[in-house]
Formats: sequence, structure tokens, C-alpha cells
Amino acid sequence: MKSKILSLIIIVYLVSCAKSTTKNEEQDVADNGQITQFKPANIEEQIVYNRAVEAVIWGMPAVNSELLYESLVKVKGDYNQIVYWSGLINSKNQTLTPNPDVVYINPLYDTRKGAVVLEIPPAEGNSSLTGSLDDGWQTAIEDIGPAGIDKGKGGKYLILPPDYKDKVPAGYIPMPSSTYTGFAILRSNLTDGSPGDVKRAIDYGKRIKIYPYSQAANSPATKFTDLLGVDFTNTIPYNFHFFEILNQFVQREPWLARDLVMVDFLKSIGIEKGKTFEADARKKEILDAAAKDAHIYLDKGYEAIFKLPFYEGTNWALPASQDVVKAISSNYTVPDIYPVSERAISYSMAYFSAKHLGTGQFYLMTIKDDKRQSLDGSKLYQLHLPPKVPVKLYWSVTAYDRETHALIKNMKYFSRASTSPGLQKNSDGSVDIYFGAKAPAGKEANWVPTDPKRKFELLARFYGPEKGFFDKTWKMGDVEEVK
Repeated sequence: MKSKILSLIIIVYLVSCAKSTTKNEEQDVADNGQITQFKPANIEEQIVYNRAVEAVIWGMPAVNSELLYESLVKVKGDYNQIVYWSGLINSKNQTLTPNPDVVYINPLYDTRKGAVVLEIPPAEGNSSLTGSLDDGWQTAIEDIGPAGIDKGKGGKYLILPPDYKDKVPAGYIPMPSSTYTGFAILRSNLTDGSPGDVKRAIDYGKRIKIYPYSQAANSPATKFTDLLGVDFTNTIPYNFHFFEILNQFVQREPWLARDLVMVDFLKSIGIEKGKTFEADARKKEILDAAAKDAHIYLDKGYEAIFKLPFYEGTNWALPASQDVVKAISSNYTVPDIYPVSERAISYSMAYFSAKHLGTGQFYLMTIKDDKRQSLDGSKLYQLHLPPKVPVKLYWSVTAYDRETHALIKNMKYFSRASTSPGLQKNSDGSVDIYFGAKAPAGKEANWVPTDPKRKFELLARFYGPEKGFFDKTWKMGDVEEVK
């Protein structure tokens, strides 16, 4: 019933949006290929369209996750292996809001043939990991590293398939997965960002191992695939391909009890477990239209996130609702909460979730300046960070393309962080960061380049956030345009 009501709400919403749009707005949207003029020939086509919109919203985290594997296959990688970047990432990495100030070590697991072991080394000196193990729905099973369940001591995580019934062997940390496949997003942290520091982080990260539990007595060497300099695209395809990817996920993974209403919904659009997904030209046209309109709905929801700011009177907000945080951290066991739409909004612009958000890291995002104007890559902006940012590890601020939520293409770099070599501090320890197509004179070390032809957004990361961050005795102001 809730899903049917949501379908009606979406239709009414989209129609009202189309009617209330001004001529200039219509042209802007049309130029971006967003508004569709879908006209059903009959009630059956209307149902296909409605349920396809629902499928995009419901399936967003699964498709987001599946795209990671699709990209992995293209670079000849596979599950139960590790992809990593032998340096800081660049815009060849077109995943959703990646962190360009850490070294990524990402194991991908497949438990269809049995449990899988993920070995994590203990934290040593400046070397530590921040991250989580997520199932195929990108629901965190548990956090890893000093802020995670191993508390920095490392250990052997045993990833268990959905149908696992045996006793967990001694010496392993059990990780029950609701899906057969999933991944860990692990960041090997930096201190000063120097070449030697980056090498240290890479070497430490490559001590991670993944292998089948059945081979634990004589574990094989872990295969690492280096993606530095390799095109790796995971932005969401709002077209027919979305449904092809969703079908792949449905064919492989078990149905969860919370999602059984979607069995019939997906069948309506041609996705059914055990059967080939086929669509004629007309159905492809309908599904294309539904995906594009779902995109409009989700983007409007994304903008609405910022109406509840983290700092009162600013445009900075956590890009996830409180219901989404509660649902994910509890593995959707909180009664009367299943925020499917809000979950889709978050996963339309990011991947990965933490089990205990705020312990290892916290995120704030903004899409507008202090005058509530969209951030424009042709303008110059300034962000002031007061001194003594309350973090144990580091802070960073990264610019992303507003439309794709990926790194702005072909830039020299994409962020400034407390670990950025040469970052200039003011006499009181505060820092001013600049964003724009051209660096202000003498401020190149604190400048993040933007594309003058596109809008952008900013994501601030706080790794190892301390009490002063959450009680807001330290406060970050809005981005301001420099005239």
C-alpha cells in the first residue's frame, strides 16, 4: 500500500513540476534532457511507467553497488580480489563523491561458494584504516579499523553468506551478509600528503588480504588491481541501462523479507528472478522516460536535504536524513522506518555507508553560497575554516560536478585538506580555501579549480571527529563569493 501511494505521489509531483515550471526553467531542463513527455497508450503502459519509477528509487543502492562490479569486470578484475589506487585518485575515477585525499583499498567479496576471509592489519604508528564492510545494498555490516569493531588491533573478518548455518570458527570476527556479494571501502590515511607518506599508506593498505575460508589453512596470495590512471566510471545511468544493471543484481541476490512487495513490481517491468530480462522498443522508451523522471524527483529531494542544515543559518548539511542513518545503522530493524526514497537520494550522490556514522568520519555538503545561490564554476568563492578543527586525523573539502556528483574532469587537483602539502594557514591557525576557475593571486596553494562552464558542489570530510565538532563549539561558515 505504501508503495502504491508513493507511486501516486510521484506522478502528482512530476505533473505539478511540469505545470509550474517557467519558460526559462523549461528550457534549462530540456537542454539537460531531463523532462520527458511520456504519454501512456493505455493503463498497462501507465503501470509499467509507475513501477519503473519505483524500481529506480528502491533499487538505487543496489545498482550503485552493481556498477562497481561492472566497472571492475572492464578492468579484468573480479570478486574476492582488491582494487586499489597506487596514489591519490584523479578524475579518471568517476565514482560518486570519492575522496581524493586518501589511498583507497577496496576488497570485493563473493560468498556464493562459501564464507570469505578479510584480513585487516593492526594500526601501526601513522598507519591506519577508516572504512566499513558493506553488503550489496550498501548497508554497513560493521566498521573496520581503529573506529571499528577491531579497535585498531586488526583481525580476521569472516564474511558469511545469507544462508550460513554453521558455527563461526574461533579466532574470526563474524560478518553476516544479507547478500552474497558486497565490498569494503577502506581508506589508508595520510598525515602530510608527501610522496613518502603516500607510499607508506599504499604499502600498509596492501597488507590487507582476502581469500575463501575454505583455503584458510594455505591461503592464496591476494590479487590487487591498480586503477590509478584507469577510466573507472560509476555514475548512475538514468536510462534503460539502469534496469539492466538492476536485473543482474536481482538474478544473483536473495530477496529480503522487507522488499517482497517489489517482486511483483519488478515483474511488471520485465525483471523476474530466473528469467531473461527483455524489452521491446516501446518498453525501452517507457523505461527510459521513467528513469529520467525518477532522476528529477531524486534531485529535487537532494536539494531539499539542505533545508535542515547542520549549522543553523548555513547551507551545510549531512547528505542523508536521520531516518536513513537510523535504518542503515540498525540494518533496517527500527519499527515503522523504511526510508526508501530518502535512501535513494543519498545513494544517487554517494556510495558506501558506515555502521556508526560520526565515530570514524562525518560528512557535510553544500550546493549554495551564503546568498543561497548555486555554486557556479565561473565565479570565485572563499571558505573560511576557523582554527583548531576538532578532528583526530584530518579534514578536507572537495569540489564535485553538481550534475554527476563525480570529480570535476581534467583538473589538476580536486580538494584541499589539512594533509595537503604547502597549505597556507593564517596567523591564528585558521585556513581560507578558494574555489573557482582561476586562482586568486598568491593563494594557489589553497585553491581548488572548477570548470567555468558547470556548476559544482562541496563535500567537507572530518575524519576522527571529536566532541567539539558535534557540540558545534567549532563552526564552519558558508561559502562566500569573492567579488
